[in-house]
Amino acid sequence: MTSEQRPTSARTVFFVSDGTGITAETFGHSVLTQFEMRFRQIRLPFIDTVDKARAAARKINEAAIADGQRPIIFSTLVQAELSSVIRQCSGLHMDLFQSFVAPLEEELGMKSTHTIGRSHNIVDSEEYRNRIEAINFSLAHDDGQSHKNLADADVILVGVSRSGKTPTSLYLAMQYGIKAANYPLIPDDFERGKLPSALYAYKPKIFGLTITPERLTEIRNERRAGSKYASMENCRYEVNEAEKMMKREGIRWLSSTTKSIEEISTTILQEIKPNRREY
Repeated sequence: MTSEQRPTSARTVFFVSDGTGITAETFGHSVLTQFEMRFRQIRLPFIDTVDKARAAARKINEAAIADGQRPIIFSTLVQAELSSVIRQCSGLHMDLFQSFVAPLEEELGMKSTHTIGRSHNIVDSEEYRNRIEAINFSLAHDDGQSHKNLADADVILVGVSRSGKTPTSLYLAMQYGIKAANYPLIPDDFERGKLPSALYAYKPKIFGLTITPERLTEIRNERRAGSKYASMENCRYEVNEAEKMMKREGIRWLSSTTKSIEEISTTILQEIKPNRREY
């Protein structure tokens, strides 16, 4: 699509669900990123009665009139009655369950439970408890705060300050139940030429993150503008020393500069290969 063909106004997108709407939104985002245009995104969660479905339908129809074009609707409504209400809206309707559940029923030779908000039951599951435990572990072991129970860590992330260790640790914990500790590599470590001493016993679990000095100085200046900590000279020094240390110690590592947290986490999962994803 050329710039002349590209719409100037944002297209409205609705994520409609009987639960939180996170599944619809995650799938929708993956699809929408394939198109170079702006989207105005609205989540309509907990649509679990006909009255709520009708209210949601009114909002969608109002957006269609205001925009002068059909909204896009990503839906994970389980009940046919609710889905039917939304399908009558003026919009392009993308029903994730209709698209995937029916073919799976045929393939598996069984009917789905068609349970509304099935994911809510996760609060009673072992998987959910594992994720909460992993989040608590990652928070307790953020930025080298604690050396306790490092033997329980699935992965230990190292890298210079602001290279993406904390958000990656929390993402791994929240999405996969991975216990991730993280340690900053600081000038004291570079002067000694060694990793923090507490980490050597768990070296097989270590994974490194690096970043370009240019991107690092941008990030640090947002936090401490004009400081030595954020200067290009200091950022270049820390990145170079950190990468040399990781190479010398034989640590697996990647650059977070152009990668999303999802991409970073997927690479880490491929490397550490945890056996934690059963349904």
